[in-house]
Amino acid sequence: MKKKYNAGGFTLIELMVVIVILGILAGLIVPRIMGRPDEARQAKARMQIESLETALKLYRLDNGNYPTTEQGLQALVEAPEVGELARKWREGGYLEKGKVPKDPWGNDFVYLSPGANGEFDLLCYGADGEEGGEGKNTDITNWDVE
Repeated sequence: MKKKYNAGGFTLIELMVVIVILGILAGLIVPRIMGRPDEARQAKARMQIESLETALKLYRLDNGNYPTTEQGLQALVEAPEVGELARKWREGGYLEKGKVPKDPWGNDFVYLSPGANGEFDLLCYGADGEEGGEGKNTDITNWDVE
């Protein structure tokens, strides 16, 4: 009895066609993604601001007020020891990772309470780390985040 041997697999030509197709796709997609890192950082900053806003609102629900400017965002990870002390500070804090995040450019977020644009202002100064600017240096604020 003869056994039929059916080798399953890909031929060299099939593999080459797949590699060429993947190369073409990478050539089209990667430049579009790589050319937009500043837009990605700005989007991340907006998401971080929204997350910090949520944590600040939870802090207010527990304690009746927002942390002061002096207490800063650090009040979200450690019970404040200056100014008006937190009455019911949540064990473990209000931020998931237990630390205040830096903005996508490695700078601290600016927090003011009371704020000029609401009960608190939360700002990221963009790539240059300075107030004002356009393009990648545009300031991102909690009152502009939708």
